[in-house]
Amino acid sequence: MTLTTISSQACHGGAVSVFSHPSSTLGLEARFSVFQPAAALRGESTPVLFLLAGLTCTHETFLQKSTIIAHAAAENLMLVAPDTSPRDAGVPGEDESYDLGSAAGFYLDATNSPWSDHYRMGSYIASELPDLIRTALGQTESRFGIMGHSMGGHGALIHGLRAPDLWHSVSALAPIVHPSVVPWGKKAFAAYLGEDAGRWAEWDAVSLLDSGKRHPREILIDQGMADQFLAEQLRPDLLETMAARKGQPLKLRYHEGYDHSYWFIQTVIADHVAHHARLLGAPS
Repeated sequence: MTLTTISSQACHGGAVSVFSHPSSTLGLEARFSVFQPAAALRGESTPVLFLLAGLTCTHETFLQKSTIIAHAAAENLMLVAPDTSPRDAGVPGEDESYDLGSAAGFYLDATNSPWSDHYRMGSYIASELPDLIRTALGQTESRFGIMGHSMGGHGALIHGLRAPDLWHSVSALAPIVHPSVVPWGKKAFAAYLGEDAGRWAEWDAVSLLDSGKRHPREILIDQGMADQFLAEQLRPDLLETMAARKGQPLKLRYHEGYDHSYWFIQTVIADHVAHHARLLGAPS
């Protein structure tokens, strides 16, 4: 598949680019951002880390706000940042609320009409975009890792647990861990998936662990204690309890005084890059 280059700028010895392509999964044009370290620009295979952003964000947010690029360049990691939902799908009401529709795709495959025609970010992240990175960007031999923030943290956890052979390393920042029981998740899942609890469980990290899914390598999570969404929407304690019960290796770190913002992400992002670089085998 041919990519269209929207923009490209030199950065930290490599390049940050925005690409678009016709997505067969979404049935729409899709955009994503990439940081290619110098080695990747020379045509070499490098480890690839996917970055999933949260509600209201785009394919550019994580790369622009997290300061991750400098750390990735030092570790020779390619970064891939997909969008947070399909765009301009024409679904009635998709632009009326920050937590449903545009910029709120929850990285799942909708099965409920009218969302099911285009809101298929689950398959896009699991298959189409990795295949595109392998073929169009030459990363045929690369290991892939995945991380995310908030809704994107939910996405990283579910995709890592659903396909541990694809996603060799997993981490999350202030993730929604049990969307089936919190307001953000209940609203999105009811709209996208209907009322069938079995379908909800397929896209819920705590439920996936409970069903026997497991990632063989340690998952890293960082959570701010001053996060305004901690008690009502995120509930990392529920994942911690289930991980202990099911034998999932997990490092969950709490940080006093930090909130849900990218200021928190900037504080811990170096540790996440190091976590992925170690598991993906990236050279220093």
